[in-house]
Amino acid sequence: MQGASAGDVPDLTELDPVQTDPRDPDSEERPLGLRLTASRVDRVGTEDETVRGTFWFDLDTRRPWAAAAKRVMDVALSLILIVLLAPIFVAIILMIKLTSRGPATFVQRRIGFRSNHFEMYKFRTMFADAETLQRKLAEQSDSHFLKIHRDPRVTPVGRFLRRFSLDELPQLFNVLEGAMSLVGPRPLLVSDLERLPIRGEMRRFSVRPGMTGLWQVNGRSLTTEEERLRLDREYVNEWSLWLDTKILFRTVAVVLTGRGAL
Repeated sequence: MQGASAGDVPDLTELDPVQTDPRDPDSEERPLGLRLTASRVDRVGTEDETVRGTFWFDLDTRRPWAAAAKRVMDVALSLILIVLLAPIFVAIILMIKLTSRGPATFVQRRIGFRSNHFEMYKFRTMFADAETLQRKLAEQSDSHFLKIHRDPRVTPVGRFLRRFSLDELPQLFNVLEGAMSLVGPRPLLVSDLERLPIRGEMRRFSVRPGMTGLWQVNGRSLTTEEERLRLDREYVNEWSLWLDTKILFRTVAVVLTGRGAL
């Protein structure tokens, strides 16, 4: 793409949509966005060397300084929280190990930034055969997200951890690694995405997924599936550092009350 300048804008009639499937676990560097066939383009993305002519329309490339500030906030706060909450980490690990069979932590493959797959960390809240039972429950469910009231897979300790979102604390390490952000759309399971229309929801992958977000502070699990998707889209469209700050403060209040937890 030679000769591109900051003021050049492509002819939208020449945009060729790139159809990529984030459900593919081998698509670590697959593109998400639009292939620009125009001879001149605005500086709105970075070219993926694996697929020539493909540009990412994401936060890192649209607003690099804002994205850098968000990343600095993520790293600083996650480090502080990991240190301050270390005793709680140890207590939770002991509670889980003493009350149910299996490891204290749980790793689950999710779909994140730019549709890359990553391993998301959680404290284990379910019984050892939860994955097998999940497949059976998913087959009986027509909903986009497998959210079940009084989920039979969840242990008694797990219910307590979920009520106050303590099971999510290990994701601070995902934030530190750069796979997640403190605030953003929740990372989808591959099975969740298979229930969604890809075309309408791809923009969520233009930002890093978050530990908390708009729908978590607007009812949590009491929100409908459509509301969750709408609030995630709203976050992507209206993101700012100020919005992140407000969501973080509201998250503290929601977590302390346990409101909206399953």
